[in-house]
Amino acid sequence: MSSFNKIPMFSREEFDDWKIRIHAHLAPQDDDMWYFITDGSMRILKANTTVAITDGEPHRIEKHREEWTNEDKRKTNLDNVAKDILYKTLDKITFSNIKMCRTEKEIWENFIQLCEENEQTKENKLSVAVQKIDNIKMKTGESMIEYDERVNVIINELNALGKVYSNKEIALKVVQGLPKE
Repeated sequence: MSSFNKIPMFSREEFDDWKIRIHAHLAPQDDDMWYFITDGSMRILKANTTVAITDGEPHRIEKHREEWTNEDKRKTNLDNVAKDILYKTLDKITFSNIKMCRTEKEIWENFIQLCEENEQTKENKLSVAVQKIDNIKMKTGESMIEYDERVNVIINELNALGKVYSNKEIALKVVQGLPKE
């Protein structure tokens, strides 16, 4: 597997970014893979010939496993593939929190519960991010580019939390963080 196909490693602190990256990793492998994660396992159905057609559509019932075609098997195996990929992104602590989940949808719901914030957590994150930008100082030996990158990371974090600074406010924060010389 080439480096551009590398599975993005899970990070609780950067969960929002990880969600985007894992979706971008899974979706190209098969269009249905993301469906399994968000909506759950696929049921393989067939027309029920013992019930009359209503509204132009036949009544559908689940196929028995021995009736599955190779395509049915491939589609249902996407569940396992998605679960495998999600497991491979996890550290031991996070894996211990979700290892009892049976489906990738349960795993995903657990991620959401573990990582997405309630209002109190969002407020706490916002307070921390505001303190970071208020107290940012250029480090000794740090280039302007490195300093600017650190500022941008915090500004992006604040934006994601709903706190938007004007360009003038950002410029003031940057200047205040510069050394006196």
